[in-house]
Amino acid sequence: MSLLLASLPIASRLFLGGWGFEDAAWLACLCMFIGAYFQIVSRRRFPPLPDPAAMLDQAIQLASSQRTSQAIALLTEAIRLSPRLWQAFQYRGVLYLSREDSVAAALGDFEEAIRLAPGEAHLYELRGQAHSLLGDTLSSEEDYRTAAALAAK
Repeated sequence: MSLLLASLPIASRLFLGGWGFEDAAWLACLCMFIGAYFQIVSRRRFPPLPDPAAMLDQAIQLASSQRTSQAIALLTEAIRLSPRLWQAFQYRGVLYLSREDSVAAALGDFEEAIRLAPGEAHLYELRGQAHSLLGDTLSSEEDYRTAAALAAK
């Protein structure tokens, strides 16, 4: 592109016998330098942007191979990159739910997922399980009723 722009005034000089206007040679050099700059900049390798959806898939693979700590760390990073991705909260909550000492963290993740996607019935079921494990049967039953009502729609 830079060569094309730079060659226009030069072609005018060759074919028409004149530069066309007084600063044509200066403009040709400027266009060539700008084009060369953009060419050099475009060849730089920038690291690819992380894809939160791909991170979800990778976290599921890690969890299926019993590497839950790594999966939780990856889901936390996905949440940091895309805080409205309710599926990351759901998956991380499920992983927390599998640990006895992290049920409260699972409950927090399910509540955030429900806040982001209130129409998803299975989120209420998961939160109901967390409430049940924490001994809060009233909240657990309420979540199960809400899940059933959403599933019936």
